[in-house]
Amino acid sequence: MKIPINTPDIGEEEIREVRKVLSEKSLTSSSFDGGTRVQQFEKLLSKFTKSKFAVAVNSGTAALQASLYALDIKSGDEVLIPSFTFVATANSVKSVGAKPVFVDILKDNYTMDPDDLRKKITKRTKAVIPVHLYGHIAYMKEILEITTKNNLKIIEDASQSLGSKLNGKHSGTFSQLGCFSLYAAKVMTSGEGGAIITDDKKLFEKLKQIRNHGLSKNHLTTMFGLNLRLPEINAAIAKVQMKKLPGLLGKRKKNAQILTEFLKNCDIIPPKQRKGETLNWYLYTIALKNRNNIMKKLNSSGIGAAVYYSPPIHKTPYYKTKTKLPNTDWAACHVLSLPIHPEVSKSDMVRMKKIFYNNRK
Repeated sequence: MKIPINTPDIGEEEIREVRKVLSEKSLTSSSFDGGTRVQQFEKLLSKFTKSKFAVAVNSGTAALQASLYALDIKSGDEVLIPSFTFVATANSVKSVGAKPVFVDILKDNYTMDPDDLRKKITKRTKAVIPVHLYGHIAYMKEILEITTKNNLKIIEDASQSLGSKLNGKHSGTFSQLGCFSLYAAKVMTSGEGGAIITDDKKLFEKLKQIRNHGLSKNHLTTMFGLNLRLPEINAAIAKVQMKKLPGLLGKRKKNAQILTEFLKNCDIIPPKQRKGETLNWYLYTIALKNRNNIMKKLNSSGIGAAVYYSPPIHKTPYYKTKTKLPNTDWAACHVLSLPIHPEVSKSDMVRMKKIFYNNRK
C-alpha cells in the first residue's frame, strides 16, 4: 500500500539512540526502577500528561494486564468493556481470570455508552475499562458518576489516545490508571511497548513490582508478577519520540482539518470533536453507507483505508455471545478509517476527495 493507514516516523535521532544502547551493551535492566532510558522516558511521559508517575512496560496489552493485577481483579470478577475495540482489551481481562462483559457504544464518537454501562452492572462487577477509541475521549464524567456510585474501579484504555485532551485534561488521567500503547502504528512508538500513568504512589510502586516478576526492591518475591519490562532499545526510541510528539500531533491536526474541508459535501458522517476536546487524530474515522465499495476503490488507488473493528469482539469466534449491542453492530458495518499521519500529503488527500466525490449519488 503506497499510503498505509499509519506508519512510524523514525529518523536519524532514533537510530543514533539505538546505536548508543547497542554500543553500551545495556540492552535491558532487571532493576526495580528499570533501565536508565526507561526512567528517562517515564519522566517525559508523566510530564507530558501532567501525571505524577509513569511505568513503562512492553506493550499496551501488558499495561492493561498489569493494571488489572494492581487493582486485584481476579477469577470470578466481571469487568465491563466495549466490544467495539481491539481484542487486547478483552484478552487482558481474560488473562487475569476475570470475565469481560460487553457494553454498547455511542454513535457520536464510538466510545462506551454510559446508559448501557449502568444496565450491565451486577454483583460480580468489579471494574470498568472505557476505551478512548480512535483518539476520542470517552464520556468520563458520566462513567465516573456511575462507577463512584457503584464502588467500581476504572482503568482507562488510552492505547489510541496519547495526546488527546478534554478541557485540558489528558486521556488516561481521569481515573486511577491510564494505559497507553507504543505500538509501531500509534501516534508515537517504541516499536513495541506500552505505559501506565497514575497519581497514586502505592499503585506506582505495585506496578513496578508486577512488571518485574513480583520482585521487591530487595529482590524478594512478595507478590505475583510477570516479565513486562520495556527493553532499553525500545525506551531509547520512545524517549526521542516523546520529544517529537507535539510536532507529530500538529501535523495530524493539520491533515485532519484539510480532509474535513475536502469531504464536507460528501455523503458521510465525519469525526465529531466535542466542545473542549483536543483529538490526537490517531485515526480519521468516518461512517458511510457504501463503506466496502469506497474502501475497495481507495485501496485500489494505493490509499490504505481500513475498518476498525469488524467483526466487533462479541461476534468473534472465541468471544461470541448473544449480547445485543445495536450501535456496535451498526458501527462495524459503517465505519471507515482514513490515513492522516504526518507522511500523508495534501495531494494524497486530493485523491481521497476525488474518490468520494465520484461516488456521490
